[in-house]
Amino acid sequence: MPSKEYQAFLDAVKGSLFEPGDSTEVAREKLEAMHGHPIKSSTRVDWIESGPVPRAMIVAEEAKDAERILVLFHGGAFIAAGGDGYLFYAEMLSKYCDARLLLIDYRLAPENPYPAALDDCVEGYLALIASGTAPAGVGFIGDSCGGGLVLASLLRLRDQGQPLPACGITLGGWFDLEAQGEAGLNPLGRDPFGHPEFIRARGRDYVGDAGNLRDPFVSPIHANPKGLPPLLLQVGQIDLVRDDALEFGKRAALAGVDVTLEVHPEMIHGFQGLASAGIPESVAALARVQNFISRVIA
Repeated sequence: MPSKEYQAFLDAVKGSLFEPGDSTEVAREKLEAMHGHPIKSSTRVDWIESGPVPRAMIVAEEAKDAERILVLFHGGAFIAAGGDGYLFYAEMLSKYCDARLLLIDYRLAPENPYPAALDDCVEGYLALIASGTAPAGVGFIGDSCGGGLVLASLLRLRDQGQPLPACGITLGGWFDLEAQGEAGLNPLGRDPFGHPEFIRARGRDYVGDAGNLRDPFVSPIHANPKGLPPLLLQVGQIDLVRDDALEFGKRAALAGVDVTLEVHPEMIHGFQGLASAGIPESVAALARVQNFISRVIA
């Protein structure tokens, strides 16, 4: 049974925030309104403008002595929440995961279609490694579309023979931009933050009209996961991308990948982000993320 805090949140959110017919402009406006929250004055933010892509190192006061680094590929449906839009989320992850967060400010679609975002995520990580940071001390983490970018980045690095980070963590990751999973087609409950047609529309924004939504670097559900580092795939039971995590997790395990799959009862898409509001289930989920990275990151 969900906590009273979580139920109160759901009750306060009427209907669905994203409609199937939302244009790119309307969807971006809605997403921008949901992000960009202020951060604490005690949180350190250092923007790095040199190199292949703008990026920022964010360290919450609670993690000021942390050495491990999580490279954050942010959500926002590929079209929104760049720049300062995800500093609050990085701050939250830094606090609850006891880590430094390197936020990659990748180029947004549709102005910069695939593979721009993927290029930036990979190059941002490689710049970190080139600066002297050991891959064993680094993990990838991403929410929503950023979770898909986590897997796509790992796949490209693997195929290029580049040094892989210690792990990849996805929080409700978008693994199939055609949104064909059973959880999306026949949802178990109301999710105000998800609709399969919304994912398909933003996927088209990402790849363009002539793009291939089944490209494994676009929809990692079609990729061969062999050789990837340890993975944590965390998703809500109500989340319309739940079955994509189940399918990829099964295939990863069969390919010999150390994979941890967590389906959190009665939770919606992006529920982990509610930890900033003190929702117990969200705080507990991020505690499990911390336990995972404590196990796999040197």
